[in-house]
Amino acid sequence: AGRSGDGGGALRPLYMDVQATTPLDPRVLDSMLPYLTAYYGNPHSRTHAYGWESEAAMEKARRQVADLIGADSREIIFTSGATESNNMAIKGVARFYKSRKKHIITTQTEHKCVLDSCRSLETEGFRVTYLPVKKNGLIDLKELEVAFQPDTSLVSVMTVNNEIGVKQPIHDIGEICRARKVFFHTDAAQAIGKIPMDVNNMKIDLMSISGHKIYGPKGVGAIYVRRRPRVRLEPLQSGGGQERGLRSGTVPTPLAVGLGVACEVAQQEMEYDHKRISKLAERLVTKIMSEVPDVVMNGDREHRYPGCINLSFAYVEGESLLMALKDVALSSGSACTSASLEPSYVLRAIGTDEDLAHSSIRFGIGRFTTEEEVDYTVQKCIQHVKRLREMSPLWEMVQDGIDLKSIKWTQH
Repeated sequence: AGRSGDGGGALRPLYMDVQATTPLDPRVLDSMLPYLTAYYGNPHSRTHAYGWESEAAMEKARRQVADLIGADSREIIFTSGATESNNMAIKGVARFYKSRKKHIITTQTEHKCVLDSCRSLETEGFRVTYLPVKKNGLIDLKELEVAFQPDTSLVSVMTVNNEIGVKQPIHDIGEICRARKVFFHTDAAQAIGKIPMDVNNMKIDLMSISGHKIYGPKGVGAIYVRRRPRVRLEPLQSGGGQERGLRSGTVPTPLAVGLGVACEVAQQEMEYDHKRISKLAERLVTKIMSEVPDVVMNGDREHRYPGCINLSFAYVEGESLLMALKDVALSSGSACTSASLEPSYVLRAIGTDEDLAHSSIRFGIGRFTTEEEVDYTVQKCIQHVKRLREMSPLWEMVQDGIDLKSIKWTQH
């Protein structure tokens, strides 16, 4: 089922982990190649044709990114990726307005780089409200309204969650923030190019974008910073004043070109991709759930991006299942935190029991996923869940009608 060799003759697993990263779209690679070879000028060189060619390519890419989100190209700043964009947005706004405003609102299920940026600001004397989420992974808008304080400078809520795929009510959050004259930032790394996003319609003031989540190159991203009403940031990086002084450093033209084309392709194919991915996702979930009992889908069923599916298989250890499914590349959560053996903090935040959190697997379906790959993954998954449950004493007890919650376990 579409498994590719690594040159050494060995088969590599099927790729079903598109939330971690996506393969480079060949059209993106084609657009980048000239800027890696013939057109190698520094886009900030003003005195010769090498610089002008690169600058023109960089500005075209800026327009392509802006068009995807309904922004003005002057509002797009190139960065190294969404982690840098998130750091810039949160620390940048907080520090610029710190003389009058010392409070920030975010959620407990944000990406680690947002939570860590907020923690780092707490050590500088800022106060942060971490909003809980409901069982379905969505925030309660009433709780958001109550959380505002007279000196709140920023609200940061991610659009599509990278672990459970739920889609927050961004439009409503934008309205609430605008009414209170508080800036609204969203980490849109998992949303952009996959669902329609319009910064004006959604009243978004800052947005983080990543290249490698939308079939573009790694190492490049962007931050959208609204011009009217104007958002001011304190830059994190000092230097030659490139990118409106907000992000010094030479813009890597080939990467910027790749990001631009990835955005343009995403805009053209969004509707087609979304329909196709929804169909494959539906196929995967329906087939697994019809064959295997006690499977829980994490996150809201309706308000979600269909290509990110997080399932918990009760009475199966997630790590064992991942190891058994070694010919499919899957993960048990975010690539940034999967090194720790703690259950996912996102699953804990939606109230998933510890044992279920440890049994969850994230399936990622993307632009290049085929029906055969989905069917192969489903078949292997069903086979191994059944096999692992056969070996589980807990499963045996459940089959015998014993309520596991009623058992008093003793330490020997």
